[in-house]
Amino acid sequence: MSVVPRSALFVCLGNICRSPIAEATFKHLVSERGQANDWDVDSAATSRYEIGNPPDPRGQACMKRHDIFKHVEKHRARQITKDDYNKFDYIFGMDDSNMSDLKRMAPSGGHKAKLFKLGEFDSDKSCESTIEDPYYATGDKEFEEVYEQVKRSCSGFLDSL
Repeated sequence: MSVVPRSALFVCLGNICRSPIAEATFKHLVSERGQANDWDVDSAATSRYEIGNPPDPRGQACMKRHDIFKHVEKHRARQITKDDYNKFDYIFGMDDSNMSDLKRMAPSGGHKAKLFKLGEFDSDKSCESTIEDPYYATGDKEFEEVYEQVKRSCSGFLDSL
């Protein structure tokens, strides 16, 4: 009996920092759980700023340290489309601005995707549900924090199913 794949789209402002890290982390987690073939996973941006660009070099370094970069090696930033709202079961934003943009950009006639702020699934409730944008950070620490928060949040989401 074949399982109908579920699908998840991770979205941030530019699709070069948080959402590729979330995509790679989620792919790694479902692979560890033996569910890699059960999921279609991608990431996108709310903006057009970085279209066609690879993940931020600091994000790449972070993902390489955690051996998950292989999941997004060919990634190039893209903007979310109206079709994504009916292609994906779940669309995750990283912060309130992403969520506001996702709601505004959604097709007016309704859609299949359920919209969530990814950090709502973080088991560490001392963190706010916002996954902060590390783009303007000066070092790697903020990318590591994003990875840790994303990992907890993706695990929490998978455990909730």
